[in-house]
Amino acid sequence: MNKKIKDTAVLMRQLVSDIQGAPYPGDISNELYKIWYEHIQRDAIAALGYIDENFPIDCSTDIDNTIKKAF
Repeated sequence: MNKKIKDTAVLMRQLVSDIQGAPYPGDISNELYKIWYEHIQRDAIAALGYIDENFPIDCSTDIDNTIKKAF
C-alpha cells in the first residue's frame, strides 16, 4: 500500500476513535466535553490538512484519477 494511503488511514482511524470516545450526552460535564473537543479538533485539523496537502481537489480530475495517482 502507498505511504500516503497508510498515513491517511492512520489519521482517519484516530479521528474515528476520537468520535467514538465522545462523552455520552447524559454524562457531559464542561471539563469532560472540553477535553474531548480539544482532542477531536486537533485530530480533525491534522487529518484535513494532510488530505488537502496530499490529495488536492482539482476540478479537472475526479476521485478515480486521484486514487490511481496514489498507487
